[in-house]
Amino acid sequence: MSTTTITPPSAAVLEEARERFDALAKPLGSLGRLEELGAWVASCQGVCPPKPLDRVRAVIPAGDHGVTTRGVASYPREITVAMVHTLVAGKAGMSALAAQHNVPVRVLDISVDADLEGLPADVTSHKLGRGCGSIDVEDAMTRAQTEEALAVGARIVAEELEQGAQLLIIGDLGIGNTTPSAALVAALTGSSAAVVTGRGAGLDDEGLSRKTAVVEKALARTTGVTDPVDRLAALGSPDMAVAVGMMLAAAAARLPVLLDGVISVAEALVAASIDPDVVAWMQAGHRSPEPASGIALDSLGLAPILDLGMRLGEGTGAMTALPVLRSGVAVLRDMALLADLMPAE
Repeated sequence: MSTTTITPPSAAVLEEARERFDALAKPLGSLGRLEELGAWVASCQGVCPPKPLDRVRAVIPAGDHGVTTRGVASYPREITVAMVHTLVAGKAGMSALAAQHNVPVRVLDISVDADLEGLPADVTSHKLGRGCGSIDVEDAMTRAQTEEALAVGARIVAEELEQGAQLLIIGDLGIGNTTPSAALVAALTGSSAAVVTGRGAGLDDEGLSRKTAVVEKALARTTGVTDPVDRLAALGSPDMAVAVGMMLAAAAARLPVLLDGVISVAEALVAASIDPDVVAWMQAGHRSPEPASGIALDSLGLAPILDLGMRLGEGTGAMTALPVLRSGVAVLRDMALLADLMPAE
């Protein structure tokens, strides 16, 4: 559970930023959501104009999921291991985008079902175990394991703050992770399995039917579980719990978070069930085609910056949205005031 009080971004600075946008050399509101985003960054930083977003950090918790044995994924779980190595090598989709936008990417083996070798020590420095329970028949974790994962998330945020992080992108990596995401969104919004469950990485109709049945069983098995940490233990995974802990710790430390796709917004929904004040420190980078994504975003009250049909994960949607957020900061900082252009009387 969150043990640190989360205070909101500065309302006074938010209003100052809005007033500055209105005073810029442009028609009122003519920059649309760029104005909203720039003002949000200013309010998170507590200063207007805001500082340039030149110290963005990206962290990708990786883990495997017991439900992969139920045929809910298009790819075998061995792909998780391969993708950890690909990210470390700087050759993943997230790597290409992050290099374009000058953002360091840190992939962490939280619960990959393998003993990873030949990688930098930091990759496995927070490993909690190998895989987790299949949520249709058992809890993914014990409550104690879940609380440990939340604490690990807080420690990771402390490490990122030591590196000067101004904004945090939290990605995801793990074959089968859209299934626990769908289950968590359904449990937290009262939606049915059929409504929240999508095709993930490209399931056919038969695969979608299997996946939906797994989510239905998971929801039926956990009927009556209302404590947010117990729910996360029952339906989540260690890597997802670490991400939830990161979101809560980031908000408590006044570090804004740019969310990614369906896994990220499901984790955000869990974080909000633990402490609703966390949402003020979040922006949604994009909307995933997975149905649970839109349902979660609506429940959180977050409007996605982009809607490009992206469903790769890893943090790629958030990374693609980052230049838009930076643009809102740039115009608030560097655009002329209308009063400065008017001739002196």
